[in-house]
Amino acid sequence: MGYDNVKFEDNNTILVTGGAGFIGSNLCGALLDKGVNVRCLDNLSTGKEENIEEYRNNNKFEFINGDIRDYNTCLNACGGVHYVLHQAAWGSVPRSIEMPLFYCDNNISGTLNMLEAARQSNVRRFVYASSSSVYGDEPNLPKTEGVEGNLLSPYALTKRCTEEWAKQYTMHYGLETIGLRYFNVFGCRQDPDGAYAAVIPRFIRQLLHGEIPTINGDGKQSRDFTYIENVIEANIKACIAPKDATGKVYNIAYGGREYLIDIYHSLTSALNVDIEPNYGPERPGDIKHSNADIGKAKEFLGYAPDWDFEKGIKAAIGWYKERL
Repeated sequence: MGYDNVKFEDNNTILVTGGAGFIGSNLCGALLDKGVNVRCLDNLSTGKEENIEEYRNNNKFEFINGDIRDYNTCLNACGGVHYVLHQAAWGSVPRSIEMPLFYCDNNISGTLNMLEAARQSNVRRFVYASSSSVYGDEPNLPKTEGVEGNLLSPYALTKRCTEEWAKQYTMHYGLETIGLRYFNVFGCRQDPDGAYAAVIPRFIRQLLHGEIPTINGDGKQSRDFTYIENVIEANIKACIAPKDATGKVYNIAYGGREYLIDIYHSLTSALNVDIEPNYGPERPGDIKHSNADIGKAKEFLGYAPDWDFEKGIKAAIGWYKERL
């Protein structure tokens, strides 16, 4: 893996918020493999017990069932912690349009609680999840940090706000923060169910069960789909990056571009099924095209993703075929 050579001190404790979710649980596993103490904070609203079940008997793993909207919970979780990997948030662009107050409370206020708790607890570094949605309607490709357009959803707004709050905490309080703008992450443990499920696991589940998937729009939208191992690498390397890397945000992707209709046909081929999709209306707030310039992350974080889309989708399909 691209982070095999990264070493932490034996007594280090790393807090993963949202640690029972898709990205968070994969982070917990990777960190435990490195022998560090892992504390997982999750209220299980979208995270799942089954995602962390295999870690329960590891004496280096601790689970706190708690909500980042409660400051005292955040303060307790940060006690004795060296690094925070803040993944806890509510996702989904369309759902955020339906529930703006809820998203503000969870994603903005919850992150601010975590930043303050980390500051008060003298946490060494605070690495947090942002999103490619902050680029909004900026039409140019690839997407480059510092060239953002008008935000298209409350979800995107919450992520942009967390970036600005983190910069304030670095500027005024000396808390070392690093923001990671994830581009369409996929991989094992990503939930395939529900109205707001990510497109790749949803398509895989539907095709495996002989159902007809619906593509929102014409299928010609493109994304920089990013396998989970690349995201793990970025988080781990962000912990040990030089101090001059802090107070900034970085695109985390592979740097490729896949069209949704092509992905659909690659899935039907890999699963050996012949099902034509339905086409529905475009989702409000969605970005049409997304492709990342990852040069800044390479320069400051030493980020060097080695999981391209083909390698990642093969691994993901194998994981879901065993479980769905």
